[in-house]
Amino acid sequence: MTTTTRPPATRLYEDDAETLLKSDLFPDRVTLLPGEGGAVSARERIRLMWGQDLLRDLIDGRYRTVVCGVNDADNSHGIIAHLVELITTSQWSSKSVTSYAKMFQESVGVHAAADREPYVLKFDLDSILILGILRPKGRDHFTLEDMSRGFKTVTKMLADRRDRWPCASVSFLNAKANRLAGPDGREPSFEAVLRTMFNAGFRGDVYASLAMWKFGHVGVFPTYPFPAGLEQMRKGSS
Repeated sequence: MTTTTRPPATRLYEDDAETLLKSDLFPDRVTLLPGEGGAVSARERIRLMWGQDLLRDLIDGRYRTVVCGVNDADNSHGIIAHLVELITTSQWSSKSVTSYAKMFQESVGVHAAADREPYVLKFDLDSILILGILRPKGRDHFTLEDMSRGFKTVTKMLADRRDRWPCASVSFLNAKANRLAGPDGREPSFEAVLRTMFNAGFRGDVYASLAMWKFGHVGVFPTYPFPAGLEQMRKGSS
């Protein structure tokens, strides 16, 4: 007796596109797993944006605020440079952004040397508000501790300000201008970054970096915190 495999009732594409777009034909991809079931409040999770273009979404007006890094040396390769160049109403340039960050660093060095860094700088591009976490002076990278303090400030700046929502953030991973490093010099995991943001109170959207598309063999989730089942699996529970 032979059995036949019935095709799924739901189709994704018209014609024969499904056979042309088999996932194993593409080296850069993600395997998206179902998130936690039930009605979870948006204020209790971070939404992870897989497959979306952050710059395009910002220019299209899908967000009012974006969080990224900024430094006082060179921002020409950072996302902030792309934004100030692409948004027509912006009066900023990558050079003026860097100049402002440098002036701010020098000012706090004189008047508030005992303050804890990092600071968060505001760049209002009319259609988009950029909250730039300022990289600590004298360093070529951010740490998770910097992220924690920075996102605590960002959370305060977003609280009770509905005019600043929706809000998105870069992942701070695979960055060209403002890299994130752990004690061993390597980048921390995406999970460690999300945990830091979440514990600091941030509840906006976070966009995955391009480097994360190299892990198609590993399942990813659409939101953080991740499902409780993951922690049970790590502990060896079935």
